[in-house]
Amino acid sequence: MRRRVIAGNWKMYKTLAETRAFFTTFNPLVANSKHCDIVVGPPFTAISTALDSVKGTSIAIAGQNVSWSQDGAFTGEVSAHMLAEAGCRYVIIGHSERRQLFRETDDNVAKKTLISLESGLTPIVCLGERQEDREAGLTEEVLGRQFTGGPGALTPDEFSRILLAYEPVWAIGTGRTATPEIAADAHAFLRRCAGEKFSIRHASALRILYGGSVKPDNIQGLMAQEELDGALVGGASLDPKSFAAIVNFE
Repeated sequence: MRRRVIAGNWKMYKTLAETRAFFTTFNPLVANSKHCDIVVGPPFTAISTALDSVKGTSIAIAGQNVSWSQDGAFTGEVSAHMLAEAGCRYVIIGHSERRQLFRETDDNVAKKTLISLESGLTPIVCLGERQEDREAGLTEEVLGRQFTGGPGALTPDEFSRILLAYEPVWAIGTGRTATPEIAADAHAFLRRCAGEKFSIRHASALRILYGGSVKPDNIQGLMAQEELDGALVGGASLDPKSFAAIVNFE
């Protein structure tokens, strides 16, 4: 049985004071939540405050992005070893907003994934199709291309240390959620990709999260699908009670 992961992506929200206030409320609500791994991705400026706030808990902190370079003259970038040194255990890579707004490519995703693994971080690698892709019947073609150019470029050992997140772009921040069946079909396809590229063992062990307007009122239906190994939560992770309700879906 693959262990579930519920991860929150705060995007460009929350000051230091708001970060402290969030965890003051959130931590007690999930103190007895042993059925899944809990991850929170604050903005870079709040990572230290978040880490201080989760000391003594099992909550892990993630970076929302990372550079593909170990160091160098890259103004505004943050490296994997900087995130690891700060105390992050996870990093989100290839989020649809990074791909769409900042023109990240599958090659960027592959480089970022590799350097994150070298620094001891667990990458959450995101893949997903746009609405026009789905309407044109190109979902599997898009997911297959993103898989091959990104996580599929890793070695079997490297691949065994990552998570995937299926994020249909049309369901992110729109209030539209893929039905549990649509999500399960996409997850099953990505698992088949893993089996064909690596092995059935790698495919069976791979944890694939669903991301796309996940809320307290739809988390149970999503998690009822055997193919879904957790969730990457956006807006609903900003409110501690809402995010706790998602964590405590059982």
